[in-house]
Amino acid sequence: MRDVTYAMGMSLDGYITGPDGGLDWSAPDPEVFRFWIDETRGIGVHLLGRRLYETMLYWETAAQDPSLDDAEREWTELWNPLPKVVFSRTLTEVRGNARLATGSLTEEVERLRKEPGGGEIAIGGATLAAEAAAAGLIDEYRTVVHPVLVGGGTRYFPHDERRVALDLVETRTLTPNVVYMRHRVKR
Repeated sequence: MRDVTYAMGMSLDGYITGPDGGLDWSAPDPEVFRFWIDETRGIGVHLLGRRLYETMLYWETAAQDPSLDDAEREWTELWNPLPKVVFSRTLTEVRGNARLATGSLTEEVERLRKEPGGGEIAIGGATLAAEAAAAGLIDEYRTVVHPVLVGGGTRYFPHDERRVALDLVETRTLTPNVVYMRHRVKR
């Protein structure tokens, strides 16, 4: 059965955006960007909320930008053909290799787990991930921890006062200041 993973960068104090919604503190250096490219190779389908989908729309046309470096071109070649399911109450259409979700998050995950094919079911965006966590759908949490305290913003982990036991299955230092951790949910 395909695993559901939630992977994003976060500040040391647990936020994926700062109080102003900014991400400037998490701009990946070449080693971290390479890590995200390699991680994306293991994804079979990506589930996104509206905000993350709209942020990632940049990559739909980025290949036309002559200033892209080799890693950014490689990312575009991986990201654009990757199947995506977008969860939104306001969008009526999506672009690229994306479709709007037709069922609830639980229904979509159950359907995707039954489909043939490989690769993980990746969840992007804190709001969608919080819904997945509340429904017990997440199998692994993957965090890239940046050495900054942003003091507020959008949390990586939902605060729903629900205890979840985890096993630490991998750690890796990506740069002298950035650490990757992979935790598997104990069932």
